[in-house]
Amino acid sequence: MKAFALAGATDATIAIRNDVRFFADVRAQLVKMEREGEPGRGGGSDDMDSAIAQLVSEAVSADGVIDIYALAGMERPDISILSDAFLEGLIKDDRPNVQMQLLRKLINDEIRTTRRTNVVQARKFSELLDSAILKYTNRNLTTAEIIAELVELAKKMRDEKNRSEELGLATDEIAFYDAVCQNDSAILQMGDDTLRKIAKELVKAVRSSISIDWNMKDSVRAEMRAKVKRLLTRYDYPPDKEERAIDLVLEQAELVAIDEAA
Repeated sequence: MKAFALAGATDATIAIRNDVRFFADVRAQLVKMEREGEPGRGGGSDDMDSAIAQLVSEAVSADGVIDIYALAGMERPDISILSDAFLEGLIKDDRPNVQMQLLRKLINDEIRTTRRTNVVQARKFSELLDSAILKYTNRNLTTAEIIAELVELAKKMRDEKNRSEELGLATDEIAFYDAVCQNDSAILQMGDDTLRKIAKELVKAVRSSISIDWNMKDSVRAEMRAKVKRLLTRYDYPPDKEERAIDLVLEQAELVAIDEAA
C-alpha cells in the first residue's frame, strides 16, 4: 500500500486502483478479525490512516504534481491540494467513515494553521466545524449530509486564501480587516475602502508598538488600546462596536508580537 500511495497518481497505478483497493479491503477485514480475538485490541487506526493517505493521494492529478503527504507521510496535509473534483468525489466515495475522518482532519489542521495568523477566521471556522459535528452527533445529519457539509466548509476555507488578492491586502492586513469587520451591518455600511484603510493603519500602529515582551507589559497594552480607539474614532467606527473590535485587534496584535519575537 505504501508503494501504491507513492505512485498513486501515475497512469499505471490508476489502471489497477480498484484491484489494489480490493486487496486492501480484504487485508483490513483480516486484520480486524485478528484483533477482535485479542483482549484490549479493537483498533484499526493504522488501516484508517492508510485509507486516508490513499484518499489524499487520489487528490493529486497525474500532471507532474507530487503528493507530498503520501511521499513524506505528513500528518497534516494542506487543504489547498484538494481540488473541487476531489472534494466532490468524496461525496460519492464508498468509504463514508474514512471520508468524514479525512475531512475533519484536514479542516482541523487548517484551523490550527490559521489560528497562528488570523484569530477571527480560525474562530469562525472552528465554530462552524463544531456545529456541524454536533448536528451529526445528535443525529440531525446523516453520514452523507455531514460529509457534504464538511466538503462545503473545506471549500470555504480554501477559498478564503484568495481574499488577500481580491481585497488588495497583505496577509497580516487581512487579519486586522477581519477584526474590525465583524460581519456587522452597521460596520459593513462603512464600505470596503474605509475598512481596508483602517486595517492598513492598524498594522502600522501595531508594528510600531511591538516589543519582545509586548503581551506582558500592561503599559504597552494600554497605550495600544488607546491608539486603536483613536484610530477607530477618526474613521467614525460605530461606538457600540468599538470595544469588541479593540479586543479582537489586541488579540490579533499578540499573534504579531509572538511572530516577531520568533
